[in-house]
Amino acid sequence: MIIVRIIPPSPLVNLTKMEKLLYEASLEGNINILLMLLQEDPLILDRVTIDRHGDTPLHIASMLGHVDFVNEVITRKPHLAMERDSQKRVPLHIASAKGHVEIVKLLLSANPETCLARDRDGGNPVHLAAVKGHREVVKELVQAQPHAARAMVQQDTILHLCVKHNQPEVLKLLVETMDDHEFINTKDADGNTILHLAVADKQVQTINFLLLNTTIEVNVTNTNGETSMDILAQLHRDLFYQQIMQSLTRAGAVEANTRGSRRQVPRASRTNTGFDRILEYHTKPTSLIYLKEEQPEKEDWLNRKRSSLMVVASLIATMAFQAGTNPPSGVWQDDDSSHQAGFAIMAYKHVTLYHIFLVCNTVDFVSTFSIILLLISGLPFLKHKVFLWILMVIMWIATTSMSITYLVSILVTKPTPQSKTFKQVAGGIVLVWIGLMTLLVVGHTIRLIAVATRKFQNLVLPRKRTIISPVGNWA
Repeated sequence: MIIVRIIPPSPLVNLTKMEKLLYEASLEGNINILLMLLQEDPLILDRVTIDRHGDTPLHIASMLGHVDFVNEVITRKPHLAMERDSQKRVPLHIASAKGHVEIVKLLLSANPETCLARDRDGGNPVHLAAVKGHREVVKELVQAQPHAARAMVQQDTILHLCVKHNQPEVLKLLVETMDDHEFINTKDADGNTILHLAVADKQVQTINFLLLNTTIEVNVTNTNGETSMDILAQLHRDLFYQQIMQSLTRAGAVEANTRGSRRQVPRASRTNTGFDRILEYHTKPTSLIYLKEEQPEKEDWLNRKRSSLMVVASLIATMAFQAGTNPPSGVWQDDDSSHQAGFAIMAYKHVTLYHIFLVCNTVDFVSTFSIILLLISGLPFLKHKVFLWILMVIMWIATTSMSITYLVSILVTKPTPQSKTFKQVAGGIVLVWIGLMTLLVVGHTIRLIAVATRKFQNLVLPRKRTIISPVGNWA
């Protein structure tokens, strides 16, 4: 079977020799070749523009930052500044996105109206420069055409784009230049102001600027009836969360509920929702329903318990492995008629105690290793308290086995294990341990009985649960 690969033609295919030279000159920014071609054919720039629907030489030079080449073309053919490529972009779009300030000035001098030109996605050169963070370019464009900054892109203002793409310096420039209360508080398709978006993305610098230097409305709600404080309540609580909380509280921000009343602090942390750094982005926070009886600290408590169990289980498993490979009294170092090298000395000298040691140490190792495997498995049922309680019971068994292993090791290595003092100490330790284990078992048994009784009562006499703050779905 013969496979035929079709290679798409390059931009220079089907061009005349002079046109190819013109494109090469635009790639290199070679003015000498441009002047030579114009001398031979004064209409070559117009001819290439008419025959081609992709990038013109002016687009290419604007993208690559060839200032002198652009200046020469604009001086001779200023109308080429309005020519569009396949994406409906004029050369000013390209230069603005790339941040070439000098080329932007040249293109604006040829035709300031190009600042209002829209590409296929609806963006004008000011939008592209703002998204890319080119502050000086934005400054030049806004001075040339102030109305260009007020154009909307898919119901987003240029201020929304600055926040979504995390461009605080450009945002400051635009806010200070425009100084428009209504424009600053404009909402996007989901009813979010720029403060909503900045809080959701934890942009501390932007939030402080908006609260201290603008007339942003801190308690305005979006289409789901949420204020900026409601958005903050959905985020993970970290250092940024605390800083934003302090700033919003000082500014008088409050949280809104479904009845229209206000509460000063969020009741629970909610799922953090990030922002995609693309032009077509629309905010989609996760919808959650919070019940009055739920405690936000429950998940943190379970996580701490699981972490503690993992640490203790790892430590005990290490001790059990070490004791198993290197038992008390060591191993024989040579072969003899009564023993073999490498075998445990205790297995020959203290047969009964060695069996007890081996059983308890094995139980110890298997129990803790099972806990480690379960905790790292990520199984969903391990997030429930009842299974965490089962793991704690297994840990009790492991610690009890470890204690017996320790006692056997002391009996084997002590010169006079039958002494009265040793028996008293060992007996006291056993009594204390039995008492502690009894206390734990009784305490947890009473607790489980109480929980079971309460659940049975709720089942027989169910109580109506109150929904505090429903958050609607964001499509």
